[in-house]
Amino acid sequence: MPRPVLQVVASAIAVACLGAFTLGVFTAPARSRLPGDGPVGKSAEVLQAADAQPLIDERIQGAATADELTPEEQAALEAEKKAKEEAAALAKAEAEKGAPAGPESAPALTPVPTPAEPAQPSPPPPPKVEEPPF
Repeated sequence: MPRPVLQVVASAIAVACLGAFTLGVFTAPARSRLPGDGPVGKSAEVLQAADAQPLIDERIQGAATADELTPEEQAALEAEKKAKEEAAALAKAEAEKGAPAGPESAPALTPVPTPAEPAQPSPPPPPKVEEPPF
């Protein structure tokens, strides 16, 4: 870019910076609080609400109600309980039979024979004498 254009752009940026600083100074509150200072003035009064209630799930969603199970659902739950008890009894019976549990019950693994090693590939041909090796 030509130098005069750069000077115009630089001066516009400088004017924008000074304008922003000036607006910040004039629109700032007259006196602010420091950390540790308490609020002062009419807006500093603590509001006490007589009818305030904490926001809890019951107030937001309504009272929780216990859902009663239908006879079909109760029968399904009982059937699941019986099936679990039968499975546990069957597992206990299998354990009492003497079926070993743990690593000693695993089948013995036989080693897999290693394949014959492949033949070495032939080395590449030597470079030509005229060409540099690098």
